[in-house]
Amino acid sequence: MEDKTKQDYINAGRISAEALEYGKSLIKKGNSILEATELIEKKIFELGGRPAFPVQFAFDNVAAHFCIEEDDKSVFEEQVVSLDLGVHVNGAIGDNAYTIDLSGKWADLVIAAQKALEEALKIVNAGTELGKIGKAINDAIESYGFKPVRNLSGHGLGLFDIHTSPTIPNIDNGDKTKLTEGMAFAIEPFSTNGSGVVSEKGHPTVFMLEKKRPVRSSITREVLKEIESYEGLPFAERWLTRKFGAKANFALREMGQMGMLHQFPPLVEASNGIVAQAEHSVLIDDEGEVVVLTKL
Repeated sequence: MEDKTKQDYINAGRISAEALEYGKSLIKKGNSILEATELIEKKIFELGGRPAFPVQFAFDNVAAHFCIEEDDKSVFEEQVVSLDLGVHVNGAIGDNAYTIDLSGKWADLVIAAQKALEEALKIVNAGTELGKIGKAINDAIESYGFKPVRNLSGHGLGLFDIHTSPTIPNIDNGDKTKLTEGMAFAIEPFSTNGSGVVSEKGHPTVFMLEKKRPVRSSITREVLKEIESYEGLPFAERWLTRKFGAKANFALREMGQMGMLHQFPPLVEASNGIVAQAEHSVLIDDEGEVVVLTKL
């Protein structure tokens, strides 16, 4: 890995961590969720990064892929709130998440996810088997009486690629693939009091350009040009409706029909269990040094 690329990962991780700390301060009962989302995205730009994906808040039984829409007036209430955000610098990505319990009922669930992340980080080195990381996460969460979400995982962080290899399990799946020098990745435990499985449910508000095709509509061409500026990374419907209004919905519909988009509906716990999340990004450099990118 080139020194410049390594520094870009370090910078992206630092900005991600600072934006997350700022975001945590906004999670208070009565605060606007939309305003908090947009303030965090603004902070990312102010700190010198760009969003690697839209800032996402997940609530209670939603684990991931929920992005508030532009006309949503919702406020934070007595909920379990997970904030997940990513930043890129020249394509190098830092990705982190944290959960806050505004209900006062699920402190142990939040701690279980955080403890699982800590235990996983303790064993991360070049040569560590992926299945052993999953076991550390699984054992930590189960020690609090909860389950890991087994069909969600950590993931590699490639240049302009938020989900690449390796896949880092949240259970002991026996995977003997080893971490190696030059890898950047996110470790991402989810704890739940439910069944430990999530499924897609609801209207997608997060998208990614998957296949570029010729489009006839001038409206769609205009919106597509904006989407291409995201350089293959996920984007929010809200980013487009803010700029293009109803044109954005028309363009997204047309591109969806043409198979151009990957759509990300919310991921909901199958038995409506409450979900907590914790996440850090890690780089193992060419010399084997482990750098936790998103720790301040």
